[in-house]
Amino acid sequence: MASEGLPFSKTGGLADVVEALPKALVAQGHEVAVVLPRYRGTKVTAVVMPSLTIPMGGTRLRFPAIADGTVLNGVQYFFVEDAAYFDRDGLYGGSTGDYPDNPERYSEFCRAAIEIAKHIWPTDVFHCHDWQSALVPVLLRTSYSDDPLVKDIPVVFSIHNMGYHGQFTRDVLERVGLPQALFHPTGVEFFGSVNLLKGGLVFSDYLTTVSRKYAEEIQTREYGHGLDGVAKSRADRLVGILNGVDYAAWNPETDKLIAANYSAKDLGGKQVCKADLLEVFGLPPEHLSRPVIGIVSRFADQKGFDLIAEKAHELMREDLMLAVLGSGDRKYEELFRALAAAYPGRVGVKIAYDNTLAHKVEAGADMFLMPSRYEPSGLNQMYSLKYGTVPIVRATGGLDDSIEPFDVEHGTGTGFKFKEYTGEALLFAVRQALHHYMDERIWKRIQLNGMAKDFSWKTAAAEYAKLYEAARVARGFSAAVKSSGKAARSKGQPTQQPTQEPEQAPQSSAQAEREPEQTAQAAEQTPKKSGQAARNQKRAGTSN
Repeated sequence: MASEGLPFSKTGGLADVVEALPKALVAQGHEVAVVLPRYRGTKVTAVVMPSLTIPMGGTRLRFPAIADGTVLNGVQYFFVEDAAYFDRDGLYGGSTGDYPDNPERYSEFCRAAIEIAKHIWPTDVFHCHDWQSALVPVLLRTSYSDDPLVKDIPVVFSIHNMGYHGQFTRDVLERVGLPQALFHPTGVEFFGSVNLLKGGLVFSDYLTTVSRKYAEEIQTREYGHGLDGVAKSRADRLVGILNGVDYAAWNPETDKLIAANYSAKDLGGKQVCKADLLEVFGLPPEHLSRPVIGIVSRFADQKGFDLIAEKAHELMREDLMLAVLGSGDRKYEELFRALAAAYPGRVGVKIAYDNTLAHKVEAGADMFLMPSRYEPSGLNQMYSLKYGTVPIVRATGGLDDSIEPFDVEHGTGTGFKFKEYTGEALLFAVRQALHHYMDERIWKRIQLNGMAKDFSWKTAAAEYAKLYEAARVARGFSAAVKSSGKAARSKGQPTQQPTQEPEQAPQSSAQAEREPEQTAQAAEQTPKKSGQAARNQKRAGTSN
């Protein structure tokens, strides 16, 4: 479950993951349902439940509906429908900022998702994404802790960006109907506020980030955004899985949005794409032999644009052209407009988000620049590899995981990267790339190295499936079969029956500090069956 997902809603990379990962899991034999809010413009096929009763603190109740959003690519979609909450111009906010009732909106969403697991789609594991869905594990272990249908469902929680907390004033607990007992340093309290992301970190069975490197980085003060201590305390349950790429959409051999198709066997079409890129960005065709550096990004400090601003004029003293697509902070939009005016015929700028132009940049540029301060996963560097567009990146998060520095002696590596977050380090990496671009034979080797890489979702989906299994075992369920079967679901029977009781899974240090007595007691108790048909499964004695 997530707050956005293609093809229905999107503000960022989360939506791409929520579309691609379930599709890849289905391809591997699993049965997957995705729960999303029904935002404005989302079409549905039928109403599955016309009214749910959702407590919202005090005597307040809400009555959302659950709509069937049909099956796409084998994935079942359900929508939480509440027009007052979700039928709005923006997903999370408007021109004046975030919606002040976001805690209530996504609390209802989380409670509704749990009700879907109870009444519509008996669930083996919840996979929740970012703070908007972080109340699912919190609610399961508190408000639903006596509900035998759902109280033991394991939760895998994915952090796509540690910088977005879902942080609110303490009165949010009452507004969304959460126990006041949660407001303490090992609960959801965060420097006097309520932090919903922290709830997801503390109460989930396993945590993931979208790259191995980012899983390490969020345990540091620099990248943890105040939650590094919590991340460290869950280090034994924290896994980094690099996002995959949807090669059905991003592949130069089949891409219908670019001027010519090409492949590693025949790169000829890339020159056609480069000529097309120059034309689209208003750059002179006689400069076709000059290297073009492409940028497709949100303009923000996080993306390293302060480094580009610092060294912009030194960068333009090199023999290169820039093709820049994006929008964001006004100061950076003005920077690129100023560069285009100062270096006519060498800098092309489009202040917009345009998917077609993004494909043209990936196909037509020679190099792709991503100097991010931090980048949990990143996708454009992986798109670039497939398009033979050599990435220049900072060694952080998914950029570090996916790009190997070129080694001229051995002919290995796929791009250029720098470690120190300085303008000088960025400039040095760009100059390295420009130097090797002058040797056609070496450059082609770098291109082919990158085009041979496979960052499809197949590998990532298999890793997530293993993690779901680990979460189930940690909660005391036996090893599962590949998917929860439709036959079992339709009969209201358990999807798997336990064959043995696994050993108790290790706890995080934070849990161990909070619950030493409960853990000992639970280990001594004989596990009991829930007595409910849909989840009639035997658990080992764990307190987790």
